[in-house]
Amino acid sequence: MEDNTAQTSAQTNESETPPSETTTPQTNAEVSHTPEQCTPEIDIETFAKTELRVATIKHVEAVPKSKKLYQIKLDVGPLGERQIVSGLAKHYTPEDLLEKQIIVVANLKPAKLMGVESRGMLLAASTEGDEILAILNPDKPLPAGSLVR
Repeated sequence: MEDNTAQTSAQTNESETPPSETTTPQTNAEVSHTPEQCTPEIDIETFAKTELRVATIKHVEAVPKSKKLYQIKLDVGPLGERQIVSGLAKHYTPEDLLEKQIIVVANLKPAKLMGVESRGMLLAASTEGDEILAILNPDKPLPAGSLVR
């Protein structure tokens, strides 16, 4: 439905507030972030060093003694099976994740989290404070190991 309020006020010349003084509430899409809130910029050559791949989740289990970490086994196509550790337990059940396609950083150096080796990192977005977390995934099925370009 179209809002004709401004048009009607202009036509009848009954506007109480000059157009330059009217304010409209910002929607989430209109919120801007200042450069001070961003990490330092990188050049395209630095970004190109990051290898992003499509992976399919094959197995998920809780990391012992952790309330938020899962140990996740992935099929990364020609790169084979990989294991990552990710803090998804407060947002997803293991059943929610099985067979889900995700995007992973495939060339990240291995790290140990809670004694479990992680060979990559999945991409996810969250609200400040992590109340809402969403895993980034392709909008169409792709072969495991497909490059993100």
